[in-house]
Amino acid sequence: MMLRIAENDPAVVGPARPAAEAILEALPEPVLVVDQKDDVVFVNGAAESFFAGSRVSLFGQNLQALIPHDSPLLALVAKVRRSQSSMTEYGVQLQTPRIGRHLLSIDAAPLGDVEGGVVITLKEHTIAGKIDDALTQRGAARSVSALSAMLAHEVKNPLSGIRGAAQLLETLVPGEDRALCQLIKEETDRIVKLVGRMEVFSDRPSLEREAVNIHIVLDRVLELARNGFGKGVRFTADYDPSLPPVYGDKDQLVQVFLNLVKNAAEAVQGAGVHDAEIVVKTAFRHGVRLAVPGLDSRMHLPLVVTVRDNGPGIPEDIRRNLFDPFITTKQGGTGLGLALAAKLIGDHGGVIDVDSRPRRTVFSVMLPMLRASEPIDAPSDDDAAG
Repeated sequence: MMLRIAENDPAVVGPARPAAEAILEALPEPVLVVDQKDDVVFVNGAAESFFAGSRVSLFGQNLQALIPHDSPLLALVAKVRRSQSSMTEYGVQLQTPRIGRHLLSIDAAPLGDVEGGVVITLKEHTIAGKIDDALTQRGAARSVSALSAMLAHEVKNPLSGIRGAAQLLETLVPGEDRALCQLIKEETDRIVKLVGRMEVFSDRPSLEREAVNIHIVLDRVLELARNGFGKGVRFTADYDPSLPPVYGDKDQLVQVFLNLVKNAAEAVQGAGVHDAEIVVKTAFRHGVRLAVPGLDSRMHLPLVVTVRDNGPGIPEDIRRNLFDPFITTKQGGTGLGLALAAKLIGDHGGVIDVDSRPRRTVFSVMLPMLRASEPIDAPSDDDAAG
């Protein structure tokens, strides 16, 4: 099918206009056209990616073959066709094994070139949702920061006294009672260790930002994984070598991705996955430049790092709160690793998110890049105005 625009109309005055299909191909949102039977007659490139199929395979398919039969999208298309007017549906969830889960706003409009035709545009809520989650994570991190400061002051000092008293008692009591003193010392040490883990959430001085090659960071993490906790797991690096530097703290970024890779390794190992694999990928995402309420500057987050594993997936009931402290699926886990990763990424002005289903769990981290036109020790005028 060809979509025509007025560029061939001799009555149009001015420079030649681009073809409609070229414009649609350039759009980042999935666009598809269905006829009066809801059969697909046009898709753009973004729609091919969204529906995980080639143009040839999607042409002629009925909309009900691509989305759930009870999806509000089907009712929206029918309404548009009856009323011959444009409509928008917000907060529509589309989920199938093929495309995963998406939260969308859907624009639908009648198309006169096709009998009963409707053009559908799908707009993901992903970025907005991630920003909202990021702000929530920062709020939780601030609460944990206050808690960790309290623990350090109010708990660790008395524990030191308890341990010292136990050591003294150990020299005074009969031999058969010394095991109790040893138990007190061991339990005290365990509590001190837990409090020490909490202290990583305490407020720290400003980040020591610099131009960081994210691939050097990731190579270091993968080296640690291959020679340590990740033995028996196949690690794959899929890098975009053209990426500019990240504007961040190298040591903290190593900590973030070490936590994510270790979490993925424990997931596949704990489930006994025979073909356990973790893929670390980098990419550049154009146009992610957002002004977020409550922040002093705009968020420029074009650099994306994903950590994907083929483990059993994350249970639905904890996925929403996965980055909160003390939330864990591991036996004996503290639930602090992912919470720390979320805090450090938030400190960088970045966003972390997870998408999970059996055999495919993906943690995505979006980070700011260092722009060559500005010094690394001062915010840009554009940021200051945000």
